[in-house]
Amino acid sequence: MADTKREVERKYEGPLAGDDPALPDLTRVPGVSGVLDKGVADLDATYYDTADQRLAAASLTLRRRTGGDDAGWHLKLPVSEGVRDEIRAPLSDTVPHSLSALVRSRVREAALVPVVRLRSARDVRHLVDASGALLAEVSVDHVRAERLSGGTGVAAWTEIEVELADDGDPAFLDKVEKKLRKAGLTRSSSKSKLAKALADTDAGTDADSAQVEDAGRAGRKKPAGRKKSADTAPRTAGDHVLAYLRTQRDAIIELDPAVRRDLHDSVHSMRVATRRMRSAFRSYGKVLDRAVTDPIGQELKWLAGELGVGRDQEVLAERLTEALDGLPEALLTGPVRDRLRTWSQARGEGSRRHVIAVLDGSRYLGLLAALDAAVDDPPLLKAAAGDPAKVITKAVRKDFAKVSALVDEALGLAPGADRDLAMHEARKKAKRTRYAAEAAVPALGGPAAGLVKSMKSLQSLLGDHQDGVMARETLRDLAGRAHEAGESAFTYGVLYGREERRAAEAEAALPGVWEPIRGGGGI
Repeated sequence: MADTKREVERKYEGPLAGDDPALPDLTRVPGVSGVLDKGVADLDATYYDTADQRLAAASLTLRRRTGGDDAGWHLKLPVSEGVRDEIRAPLSDTVPHSLSALVRSRVREAALVPVVRLRSARDVRHLVDASGALLAEVSVDHVRAERLSGGTGVAAWTEIEVELADDGDPAFLDKVEKKLRKAGLTRSSSKSKLAKALADTDAGTDADSAQVEDAGRAGRKKPAGRKKSADTAPRTAGDHVLAYLRTQRDAIIELDPAVRRDLHDSVHSMRVATRRMRSAFRSYGKVLDRAVTDPIGQELKWLAGELGVGRDQEVLAERLTEALDGLPEALLTGPVRDRLRTWSQARGEGSRRHVIAVLDGSRYLGLLAALDAAVDDPPLLKAAAGDPAKVITKAVRKDFAKVSALVDEALGLAPGADRDLAMHEARKKAKRTRYAAEAAVPALGGPAAGLVKSMKSLQSLLGDHQDGVMARETLRDLAGRAHEAGESAFTYGVLYGREERRAAEAEAALPGVWEPIRGGGGI
């Protein structure tokens, strides 16, 4: 069973190579009332990675460590500069599945093997306040690194590590750093011990390092000799489209661990990345061969659908619960809250297990491989070499024209099912146009950015209307169940009426939102 700890730390080294940094008097740091000597701990850690170091390229570290008070398996995932989530699992002879699953989008089918062994003598101090509460742990680490694969080198160094106490104020680290800098210490040039160990024991070349970086982004090692397009500024239409696609591909890979950990908004964010990529394939069909990208788009649609199991239910339940909370008590009759809660839980039960099973499946791995191929070896058409201002503008205008036709169609229909469907189709096309405009921003600048903003507003209005359509269908179903159970259906009718009014307001607001957009003519 794994548990997670948020780690906020900074590493420091001496001013000159080979210097053995020593701690200054830290009792003079503001807020520190005492420095407690906690003794020396002998730590022995073996770090695991693929042969081409995909985890290291993504700043992920996976280790098995003995010694100290937290022996076990540790996976560290970057959150921001100096902040990582450390996910722990008990000691075992093999990598625990709870951790290997979290790096699957990077590792794919490659084996995790020992790459570096670090043995450290850690001299630990605790900085405490007047009440004896821990503010930070400061350690002087004497490290010896031994390369286990991909090289045979050894290295040794000493560094100082300052780790903030749980729930501590990050500003305290600035105070400690000020004292350390006065003593001649500087931030470590390496982000982690593993990064330094790999660099100091590596006999490879800069080209090898570039390949490792690419492998971390795409989850696989690129063929030797390929020029990395991300290293140069986009010039052609194809460059701009591929840059956008690369960002979405990377987002899917990077969000995988967050989805598995059920972090807030992670499922939604991954779904958005799949939709953006699929939309770009379709919008820029003159740049990339759709005979190749359409099948990938279908797989992206499949993944978005699987991720949506339970998510759409959750959003709808939140809408209905909020509406229920807004009703006066006099309008609440029968066990409406209990029935809504039961409906929500029954529909959402098992959705997270389902999503994880999807991410563990071979079909998902196949999709990731296809995304890599589409980005790294793209099926470019003649227009890809063209002027971005012409090629991209034409693609975005084509999408905008489709939105315009659908909105006009919806406005020409009487309220009812046909108008609801037309507005729903317009919402989907507005979303596609928004994503196409997002990809166009680096090439077209302000006009594309303005269209993104306009489409977002239109999408929001039409999306709320569609949510209302789904809410009314659900309320009708719940009212029927309540009636069959001998319960009052009055409250469901009240909520239904409010949803109808909300839909009418959205329909009435549509011309006012749309006319300025159409008048602007898109791009």
